[in-house]
Amino acid sequence: MDAETLRAMQAPLKARYHERPEAALVTLRADGRLDGDAIACKVETGRALVTAGLHPATGGSGVEACSGDMLLEALVACAGVTLKAVATAIGVELRGGRIEAEGDLDFRGTLGVDRDAPVGFREIRLTFDLDTDAPQDRLDELLRLTERYCVVLQTLTASPRLSATMTAEG
Repeated sequence: MDAETLRAMQAPLKARYHERPEAALVTLRADGRLDGDAIACKVETGRALVTAGLHPATGGSGVEACSGDMLLEALVACAGVTLKAVATAIGVELRGGRIEAEGDLDFRGTLGVDRDAPVGFREIRLTFDLDTDAPQDRLDELLRLTERYCVVLQTLTASPRLSATMTAEG
């Protein structure tokens, strides 16, 4: 896809959202079902069913997907798609590339071993290794715009309001 095709595809959406800002608000949803026997949760991804379970560092077998890995995978996916869209829009030619996210966890927190140990990632690093001839100033712009428009990255950075509720069936 080239920049002109991308702009043409997005132009009616941008016009609609400019005229009717409420039309831009979309609620995304994820669903999961608890496994009746294992410490696992089956998550529908839209393409396949993924079974998430405990990370081996918390007693899991490593057979099921770790939700921490899934978070990093979502970041890589979003950053990669955003990078490609931005590169296309600003005319930076990419022949290919690799995106990697890695994050540091202290499992003492999630296992309740140390009340002072944080639960969750202490640090996440996102790295882009691109196959391109673009000069560094264009790569800097590409990174800045990718960071700005990547939904998952911005969500992790801004920490949205989050609420949780619980009900019982039966």
